[in-house]
Formats: sequence, C-alpha cells, structure tokens
Amino acid sequence: MVNLPGLTRSGKPRRPRPAALRGAGLTAADGFWDRPPLLNMVADLLLLFGCVALGYALVLSAARLPFFPLRQVVVTNALEQVTPTQIEYASRSALAGNFFTVNLDNVRDAFEKLPWVRKASVRRLWPDGVELSIEEHVAVARWQNSAGEAQLVNDHGEVFAASLPDGQNSLPQLGGPAGSAGYMLERYRGFAEVLAPLGRTLRAVALSPRQAWQLRLDDGLTLELGRDQQNSPLIERLQRFAGTYAQAKLRIKTTIASIDMRYPNGFALHPGRGEPSQGANSGATSGMSKGNT
Repeated sequence: MVNLPGLTRSGKPRRPRPAALRGAGLTAADGFWDRPPLLNMVADLLLLFGCVALGYALVLSAARLPFFPLRQVVVTNALEQVTPTQIEYASRSALAGNFFTVNLDNVRDAFEKLPWVRKASVRRLWPDGVELSIEEHVAVARWQNSAGEAQLVNDHGEVFAASLPDGQNSLPQLGGPAGSAGYMLERYRGFAEVLAPLGRTLRAVALSPRQAWQLRLDDGLTLELGRDQQNSPLIERLQRFAGTYAQAKLRIKTTIASIDMRYPNGFALHPGRGEPSQGANSGATSGMSKGNT
C-alpha cells in the first residue's frame, strides 16, 4: 500500500504539527479574546469597580441631602471668659454642611481664634450636633512687647491677645524680648517668693535686650538688679536686699525711689525727687564696689 503525502493510512488529511503552526505565524491560543478565563477575570474586576464607584456616589449624594442638618453646639465645660455671643459667632462662620460633611478641623480652628481660647476640641454629636470642649487662657500677667503692644501671659508662659475684664487690672506687668515671656514668668515667681517676707508685692519685671533685670514693687520702689552673673546670681542679690532693706531704710531718713543692686556685697539707695542725694560714702553704700550691669 502506498501512503500519499499529507494523508493518513485511513485517507484523512494529516493535522499540522505545532512546529508547522509556528512557522506559519500562528499560536496554539489565538490572542486575548480566545482566553475565556482571562476575559472572565477582567469582567469581574470591571464589575467590582463599577459597583464601588456607584456605591460611593450614592453615599456622597445622600450625605449632601438636607436630611442631617446641624442644629446645636453643645459646650461640655463651664466658661469664664468666652461669651455665648462669641460661641454663636464662631459657630455661624464655621459650621458648614450637615452632620456627615462638616469639617471638624475648620470648626476647631474657628473656635481657637477666639481671644480667650487656648485649645478647643470638637466631635460630632448624633444626630444633629457638635460637641465642643474649650480650654481657656488663665491670665497671670500683662505683657509689653518691644512694639509697645499690650498683651497677656497665661499660666503656661504663653503670650496671647485679649482684653482684661473689670477687676483684673492688678495683674503684674512683664516686659522683655520676644519669646522670653515663659522664662520671665518663672523668674517673676522666684523673685516674688523672696520679697514676700517684706510684705511687698512685685508689680513689674523688665528684662532689657542686654539681659539686665529691673523690678518694681507695689510701693513704687525700683530695684536695679542688672545681669545675672555666676559669681553674683540675681536671687542672692535679692535675698541680700530682703534681709537688710528694713534696717537700711531706718538709718536713712529719706524717701527711697530706687535701689541699685548691681554690687557684689551690698546695694546703693537713690532718693526720690526733691530729696538730698545719698553719696557713695553713705552708710548703706560704703565699702562696696559696683559689679557689671
């Protein structure tokens, strides 16, 4: 029996071998569209993406509908300086949107811009409100900056701008370089503690750009302390004044306007206007050499 080329023994055409298909530029799987598993996976991903996008759009649209308007701001703590009028003003300017879309960061920033507010915290209060908690500044001193602007210092040593209510004008006055309020408040407390046994109240503390200190008491007496020195610290000079001032005042029968404490071993008394000046050889100043100012 003779086999003809391209035919099997049964007379059927021979199926081309893979090598022959590659030679003709064909593949066993003819492209992307001839792969059902890959097509099914892509279709599932597109369907999932469409469902997520549709759900997001529906939620966003529902949140913007006027179904959950904000109707109240609940203040959780008692306030002494911030007034209801200020709360209402800040609320009207910051509460935009509804329960879901209101921007709490913007609301917090609006309340923290109020004069007496140190910190504010806000959160949503279901179903139609915002809960507000405010930490107020506690003013402990007045502050005079280099530009002459009157501000206040809180108990954390932070400077803030606000108007003092009636009855609080007796706060001590601090003044010094920018950024020194916290340090000056700390030194003020130390100075006041040293002066307390004299029955005098410290009314003002000033720090010059050269770091020289000046104190003023409630009776108008000014103390020139000068700069802090390692061999003659400020507190030691003030303690020396507190221990000897009463005796020196009895010995010198004049009105004392200021006292120069820039001496390592004593202090110099300066009389008030119209009083005779006390020379360097007076009993309160004799034998003392002046330190650095």
